[in-house]
Amino acid sequence: MSAMTYVIEIEALMSYRKTAHSVYDLKYHLVWVTKYRKPVLKGEIAGRLRELIRQTCAQLDVYILAGHVSADHVHLLVSAPPNRAVSDLMQRIKGRSSRKLLEEFGELSRQYWGRHLWARGYFAVSSGNVTDDVIKEYIESHRDKPSTPDDDNFNIDGE
Repeated sequence: MSAMTYVIEIEALMSYRKTAHSVYDLKYHLVWVTKYRKPVLKGEIAGRLRELIRQTCAQLDVYILAGHVSADHVHLLVSAPPNRAVSDLMQRIKGRSSRKLLEEFGELSRQYWGRHLWARGYFAVSSGNVTDDVIKEYIESHRDKPSTPDDDNFNIDGE
């Protein structure tokens, strides 16, 4: 192996994540909607939702690469470890956020009397089908204003 080949391989590996027994780069584009597509994810509710998603992902060792909270749906581009099933990730994000938001915001519990903030199901696709840049560009297209260099890539409509 030449020195140049070795340097290229090391640089490529640096973008991969590692566990004790695996090296991986698994990214998913996730989308889910509010029940009845009600546009309730605004203001304080949207901010609190973003905070809850960040906390849940951090607890599960899931990195948020990009995200956007719209009034009636959420987009996330995440990097997840191989031992974390997408279905489990979505169950935890939707379950915890629904429970906490309904507890903390009375106006939501009046609209969603059945204790379900989110519609059933979700959209998930690995980013191997398209490049990460295309997904980020798609998520960015939901923004009202252009991103800035100090932006954290997880936005709320109107911010």
